[in-house]
Amino acid sequence: MEVDNDDRQVGRLLTRREALTALGAAGALVLLRCSSGSSSPSNDPLPACVVRPEQTAGPYFVDELLNRSDIRSDPATGAVSPGVPLELTFHVSRVAEAACAPLAGALVDVWHCDHLGVYSDVVDPRFDTIGQKFLRGYQVTDGDGIARFTTVFPGWYQGRTVHIHFKIRSAPEADPGFEFTSQLYFDDQLTDRIHALDPYAEKGPRTRRNAGDGIYSRGGSQLTLDTARQGDGLGAAFDIALQLA
Repeated sequence: MEVDNDDRQVGRLLTRREALTALGAAGALVLLRCSSGSSSPSNDPLPACVVRPEQTAGPYFVDELLNRSDIRSDPATGAVSPGVPLELTFHVSRVAEAACAPLAGALVDVWHCDHLGVYSDVVDPRFDTIGQKFLRGYQVTDGDGIARFTTVFPGWYQGRTVHIHFKIRSAPEADPGFEFTSQLYFDDQLTDRIHALDPYAEKGPRTRRNAGDGIYSRGGSQLTLDTARQGDGLGAAFDIALQLA
């Protein structure tokens, strides 16, 4: 497994002028958000699309090729990671003719730690979970560009605020291919409420909030999920669009 530095910046925020330049460049790959509201208030040809930052994959990405929507369990044992259920929906689009159109057939990978801050299938100074595959998986976007996951609200570990990793990439046989990696975050007050509950409370109060996280500071406010109550847990949708060659 290739180990990445979780504090290394991969992408950066772009100004609107830089975004327009990128949109006009052949082969540029830019992460954008498609808004359901009115068109852009300026005269620039970016109707409802706002650039989002790419962020580091961190040291814990493992390409498991595990195609599943519910990522809570360990396939080997059937054990399900405990925690507050989270239904996470990605709406993936591409920018075409200055508009957002659904991007079908893209692979969306999701991975994150459990309620104790532990990742599966890696060796770390704090744990060795080689062979376990909980809280990992990918889905292929459907004709509407949608990929859905059932997971749990993440825990925390030293040095980071609470987050979820994701990667959007082309199918392996695609030529040319594309890949985009970033992270998702949560409102601090929501995290405080969730982490006061079992099973999170057994780990104790977290030591890092959004404002103190070096990676979050590089655009995390644009990657923070809007959540709502859904059944006995939470639901969140994240709309993104890619500028492809």
